Amino acid sequence: MDPILQGRGKAETKYLFAISKDGETVDVRVAKDLLEKGHLYLDVRTVEEYNKGHVENALNVSYMFLTPKGRVKNPDFLAQVTSISKKEDHIVVACNSGGRGLRACVDLLNAGFEHVNNMGGGYSAWVDSGFAGEKPPKELKIACKSRG
Repeated sequence: MDPILQGRGKAETKYLFAISKDGETVDVRVAKDLLEKGHLYLDVRTVEEYNKGHVENALNVSYMFLTPKGRVKNPDFLAQVTSISKKEDHIVVACNSGGRGLRACVDLLNAGFEHVNNMGGGYSAWVDSGFAGEKPPKELKIACKSRG
């Protein structure tokens, strides 16, 4: 067994395999270059997080919702993404720090989306890199306050 996969559960192994086989986590600078070349930016944070600050021209479809019992996966995520993009589109997926984005990539790849990349570090990395969004950088930092 591959040493990277050793000691991991079946679901986690599938999760890692799906990303390494079909998709890729890219650095924020690479993601910026991809967006400049016309890739779509899919922000999978909640609407509340998105409204505090986001990348220009981003599409927002929440991957998870915050409930009194914690985060719950959006049961309509794939249908909502399919309604605003095609499976052939080149998509950069991001959340706040990378976790939800990576999970969303796995779901998209497993659903037949062909060109999906996760932006490592998420929107927090975008802000930390000094890239401008639709709000001044000082205000963008507020959107990342809750990150750990």
